[in-house]
Amino acid sequence: MKEKQKKQIKVNIPKEIGEGIYSNIVFMNFNASEFIVDFGRLLPAIPEAKIYSRIVMNPQHCKRLMHLLERNIEKFENQFGEISLPEVSSKKDIGFDTKSI
Repeated sequence: MKEKQKKQIKVNIPKEIGEGIYSNIVFMNFNASEFIVDFGRLLPAIPEAKIYSRIVMNPQHCKRLMHLLERNIEKFENQFGEISLPEVSSKKDIGFDTKSI
C-alpha cells in the first residue's frame, strides 16, 4: 500500500503583513455559515477600541484554529509556565454593585 504523501504549501507573506499588528482585544460573532473575528487595540485613556483586522472563517476552519491554539498554548505553558488570567468580575463589567441588593 502506498503511503499518502503530505503536500507542502508555499506561503508568501508580504512584508507589511509579516510585521504583524498588535491586538489586545478580540470580538467574535457567528451565524450558521461563518465566524467573524475582529482583532483590535484598546489603549489607556481612549474610550473606544479600534479594529485593525477582520477575519471571516467557516466553522470547520474556526474549530481547527481552536485546536491549534490549544496545542500551542499547552506547548507554551510547558516551556514558560502557566499563563495567568486576571479575574474579571461580571459585576464590575455591568457597572453596579449587587452586594446591596
